Amino acid sequence: MIGDAAHIFPAEDGLFEETFSTDNTYRVHGLNVTIRQDYSARLGVAASVWDSALHLCQFFESESLDLSGTRIIELGGGTGLVGIVAARLGAHVTITDLPSAVSQIERNIAANTPLSGWPSGAPAVSALAWGLDHSRFSSSWDFVLGADIVYLPETFPLLLDTLVHLCQDGAVVYLASAMRREHGAQDFYDRMLPQKFSAELVQRDPENNINIYKAALR
Repeated sequence: MIGDAAHIFPAEDGLFEETFSTDNTYRVHGLNVTIRQDYSARLGVAASVWDSALHLCQFFESESLDLSGTRIIELGGGTGLVGIVAARLGAHVTITDLPSAVSQIERNIAANTPLSGWPSGAPAVSALAWGLDHSRFSSSWDFVLGADIVYLPETFPLLLDTLVHLCQDGAVVYLASAMRREHGAQDFYDRMLPQKFSAELVQRDPENNINIYKAALR
């Protein structure tokens, strides 16, 4: 199974020829969140806090979305920023990504544990390869989140299958994406997602070319 995932989601050869780490603190939703980013060819794009993740957190704040007590699963968590913020705000969170990213997420969760403890428990972390092992996950979520996960066209059908499974019990999806033409993101939102979901553009940032979409299973 993991071998199949590595083939579908290939390593970014040459993306980070040197291995190094940085610690950055982000102020989001009134919280200081410190994230270690381990740049390496092994992690590839999962090493970074992408702007879409920050936009998604800021969107929740601007919309005054109450996450307390909700059940959230994040896809392609990378550094874990979005899921960590949701958990700090009182959600029951599961953060998922490929196996190579799990240890980075776990370290960032540990580094951001509140002195008073997590309001609804620390985020769980689990490996998930879209379209391959999604059926072992529950469909009982309130929200499914993803930030900058729409960038490999060959994975779009697998992402769609995974979203359909996770949303069987009525979860609402929020996806934040950098709308890079070369990565086909617009095609995913215009052509693929509407095959199964009612979707709407809820925020557009033309300066940074980042859109946030809200979707629910038809």
